[in-house]
Amino acid sequence: MLIDFQTGKLTSRRQMLLQSFNGLGSLALASLLSKDSQASTQRSAPHHPPKAKNCIFLFMSGGVSQVDTFENKPELQKIDGQRMPVLPGLATQLDAYVRSDVVAVGSPFEFRRYGDSGREMSTMFGKLGGVADDLAFVHGIEVDSPLHSAATLHVTTGSVFAGNPSVGAWVAYGLGSENENLPGYMVLHDRRGGPVNGSAVWQSGYLPASYQGTLLRSSGPPILNLESTSGDSAERSRREFDLLRWTNEQHAANRRSNDTLEARIAAYELAYRMQTHAPGIVDLSDEPASVQNLYGLDNPVTEPFGRQCLLARRLVERGVRYSLLVHGWENGVYSWDHHKEIRDWLPARAEEVDLPIAGLIQDLKSRGLLDETLIVFTTEMSRTPFIARRAYGSRVGRDHHRHSMVTWFAGAGVKGGSTVGATDEFSLSCAEEPIHVRDIHATILHLMGLDSDALTYLHEGRHKRLTDTGGRILKEILA
Repeated sequence: MLIDFQTGKLTSRRQMLLQSFNGLGSLALASLLSKDSQASTQRSAPHHPPKAKNCIFLFMSGGVSQVDTFENKPELQKIDGQRMPVLPGLATQLDAYVRSDVVAVGSPFEFRRYGDSGREMSTMFGKLGGVADDLAFVHGIEVDSPLHSAATLHVTTGSVFAGNPSVGAWVAYGLGSENENLPGYMVLHDRRGGPVNGSAVWQSGYLPASYQGTLLRSSGPPILNLESTSGDSAERSRREFDLLRWTNEQHAANRRSNDTLEARIAAYELAYRMQTHAPGIVDLSDEPASVQNLYGLDNPVTEPFGRQCLLARRLVERGVRYSLLVHGWENGVYSWDHHKEIRDWLPARAEEVDLPIAGLIQDLKSRGLLDETLIVFTTEMSRTPFIARRAYGSRVGRDHHRHSMVTWFAGAGVKGGSTVGATDEFSLSCAEEPIHVRDIHATILHLMGLDSDALTYLHEGRHKRLTDTGGRILKEILA
């Protein structure tokens, strides 16, 4: 028997070892938790020299039709209205779909070549065609689901399941913020409404809460609940935040590491600094009329998304690492989800974004910012080159398709005018090595100076990462 010096009582050797083991284990666990917490809040060094300091992610909600925008398929035009041919090597589900009573739907839109690269694009994107030599296209991208909710999550978080960190959260976690007065990750969505899944698209998931996106409104108070009570002075606000910080720190002192509480303390402090800096972001009165017109702010059709793009440029200037711009409201008429009326609805959506996106690229280039800013244009899925025979007619549209999505990159580290991937003559499936969404994510992280394999976070006993089982860097489109 041994004496337990804490209690003064006799105890067995086995009990003493067990208690010692548990105590050492607790100390080790506390140490690990502390280190993990510090890593989650202090990580800021890239894994390798970055090509891009900032990223602007343009997400078109609803599923942009690739064969009506960025993939010209003359063979599809030739069989418009006829039975869709069955091609060898199609995925089982897709093969079954094609063998059902479906007919080909040729594009009703004109295509032309733009720039020295001869990039083929729909004339609906004529303004974007003016900067075609700055764009690098990725064709034949596969997503894991043809359903809006799952596909949207897949593209924006790397998983079809809810609860995972968004791409911007991973970037913020890996690199931190360059501006102590603003979050490193900002979100601007369509003023008509948000995307499918809402805030899950920009959440932090299992990463600390401080890495989630902050929603920036394009009109009114830029960030809700940020303004001080009427009549409060800056000195009074400072004292209030100091008291809140002291209270939270006292609360945290008697508790184990709590990411949510730590994030709340940091958020209050950041909120105070943002009271001074955030309102100036959305005030565009200091922008010359020529710049505002470049983004289409003089046209009610292009003004809403033009404002989002101009704000994104201003965020880049202020050191915001990652800006998510969402165009399209869920799955309604004001999204890119065109099961019918594609002849009318698709041109309307394209007109809203064509000039603003071209203006963003031109403006960044003129200011010398395009060389350090990565722009990514994408959506959650592609569209079928066919439709059920009963739905074919003057109001024809396209259904969901997960095998042939098109994305393009521009800016820092990107080889303008380049292309990777290809689809067959009807845009049914990838005609080359399959390209997965995780390859897009791996390429974004690489250009931002992050190794997708090394950027991990321990959760539920597993070192998780954005690219899950690993992604291929698309070197074919890199400068």
